[in-house]
Amino acid sequence: MSEQVAQIASRVRTLREIEDLTEAEVAGRMGIPIEEYEACERGEVDIPISFLTRAAQVFGVEVYELLTGSTPKLRRYFLCRSGHGEEVKRMNRDYRYHSLAYNFKDKAIEPFHVTIQPDDPDAETGLNSHPGQEFDYILSGIMRLIIGHKELLLYAGDSIYFDSTLPHGMKAIGGPVSFLAIVIPPHDELEGERK
Repeated sequence: MSEQVAQIASRVRTLREIEDLTEAEVAGRMGIPIEEYEACERGEVDIPISFLTRAAQVFGVEVYELLTGSTPKLRRYFLCRSGHGEEVKRMNRDYRYHSLAYNFKDKAIEPFHVTIQPDDPDAETGLNSHPGQEFDYILSGIMRLIIGHKELLLYAGDSIYFDSTLPHGMKAIGGPVSFLAIVIPPHDELEGERK
């Protein structure tokens, strides 16, 4: 287990304990199986962005707080220079995420720059899902995107907007893929944050 995964898992466990919730209660609120929640909270698996997004919504914190233990401070604007997004280290080395608005408080969206390295083309593409919607814009490379039972090839300049509650997964084809991913929480959760 990487040090960052262990720290994220610890923050999730601490927030759950502060809220006086059981693992089953949090898993239920997140809409995931209890076994998946337990494995993430113990840091036994690579914690997916979808898990972090759901956990942040359940605990009323920013994804950045789960990643770093720090609270975003900026409200007017946040400038992220090229190559300086907050890296989300993963045990899965094929994916690299950089949060592009990590220090902006009360974000309506979570923007990431994602790089995927090619792996075994015959390996099964792992699928995940999360509440809300997602917009992906391909900057370079060719990406195979699976959404539900549909398989699509996206090329540089292509974009896709989809219901992220559908199981989806990405794979780099022939070389690295770089894309902008914008995770948009459900409308009801956005409205609750603005009240």
